[in-house]
Amino acid sequence: MLFTHDTELTLKAICVLVNTDRVDGEQLGDLAALDAYLDSFGWTGRRDRDETELKSVRRLRERLGKIWALADDEEAAVAQVNALLSDTHAQPWLTRHPEMPEWHLHLASVHDPLWQRMGAEMAMALADLIRAGELRRLKICAAPDCEAVLTDLSRNRSRMFCDTGNCGNRQHVAAYRERRAKESDDVS
Repeated sequence: MLFTHDTELTLKAICVLVNTDRVDGEQLGDLAALDAYLDSFGWTGRRDRDETELKSVRRLRERLGKIWALADDEEAAVAQVNALLSDTHAQPWLTRHPEMPEWHLHLASVHDPLWQRMGAEMAMALADLIRAGELRRLKICAAPDCEAVLTDLSRNRSRMFCDTGNCGNRQHVAAYRERRAKESDDVS
């Protein structure tokens, strides 16, 4: 594990959130989809379950997507993360839950709006990545027909493809077929 458990989990949650409008159209189209996303990552605390909340999470998604677009420009990415920390009024405190017994940080009250709690925790995970000098782990899928984001948590930073569209397998199959075709041409 490169980062703490909660940081890695939050980085994965960010990728899934950002990718909800990058692959196969809008996947965060209604409150049920938002609930499913939140439940899949164990988000706790206040949920208003209204259109305002859904729109605010979509705006957060856009802000997070911009950070991936700026990953090659450390100063610009830092400015975006700092702005998100400021806008969410992040106030760190240690906690643990029965489902996550390790100590971890929460950065907003369970009573704060959902986008604010999510944004604070997501900004802090990105800050951990930046502090470790690992901003280059934020990548966009290398498949030519995909714009999904990924966080490369591999030991040697070699991951190139997202998990959303089977991109890695598709690219490997295409390369294999190209090699086979070339071998057939060479034999002829």
